[in-house]
Amino acid sequence: MPPSLRLGVDLGGTKIEIIALENGRERLRRRLPTPQGDYAATLAGIVRLVQEAEAQLGRQGSLGVGIPGTRSPDHGRIKNANSVCLIGQDLQGDLEQRLQRPVRLANDADCFALSEAADGAGAGAGTVFAAILGTGVGAGVVINGRLLGGPNGIAGEWGHNPLPWRSPADGPPRRCYCGLDDCLETFLSGPGWAARSGLELDADAIARAAGRGQPAAEAALVRYCEQLARGLAAVINLLDPHVIVLGGGLSNIAALYQRVPLLLPHHVFSDRVNTRLLPARHGDSSGVRGAAWLWN
Repeated sequence: MPPSLRLGVDLGGTKIEIIALENGRERLRRRLPTPQGDYAATLAGIVRLVQEAEAQLGRQGSLGVGIPGTRSPDHGRIKNANSVCLIGQDLQGDLEQRLQRPVRLANDADCFALSEAADGAGAGAGTVFAAILGTGVGAGVVINGRLLGGPNGIAGEWGHNPLPWRSPADGPPRRCYCGLDDCLETFLSGPGWAARSGLELDADAIARAAGRGQPAAEAALVRYCEQLARGLAAVINLLDPHVIVLGGGLSNIAALYQRVPLLLPHHVFSDRVNTRLLPARHGDSSGVRGAAWLWN
């Protein structure tokens, strides 16, 4: 039987947040600032949040942790983390030793996907592809209620695939931090969109200007929607998901949900597109909720 009390921790770049769910209902939520560049202090912060939450609730729960990286299936240590103090650390083992219980770890995008598939915008759908469009671009895949995993621990790393059907209209090549050119992240993340827009505005300001009808910002939004549609069409051609859920700051642009579905048929290998495109139901809370659902 799944545990009735589930604790989830979201380890972010600026905050560590914990949530307690009981039968899907929130019982407790707390957060503290993430110690910058200090693994030992980060570990201590997670342990402290868990112990304080369980002291308040009067009992122990299962524990899942969402991280900005991946636990390597080969050696169990963290890789691909933008919080570089985590890289090479045995975070799962260290937490299990200090808390004396099993701990489950997953990438933060996977936690987002699991939350939205469990009781969010994708609830009840057979296959859910959940993409984060924020400072970076990532995704997770949930099939019949279970996260899709693989031998490399990188399922859903959609942001580090190239933009499909690229043309000169997409602008000059741009190097991604991963070392390759023209990853989707360099087009669809907030910083990537801003850098390619030709406007001296950040992504939020571009979206607001487009909403006011400012021509250059509107043109930038048109390009963004078209590029997002191409990126998602490649996912549909490969996975044929029932639902695509968008999260992250850029997912709040309402125009995406009107414009992108109209563009998908140009690139999806089907006579019609039945995949639904939806905003996340739980918004910024999906990551920490999904960490709790790792013990579903």
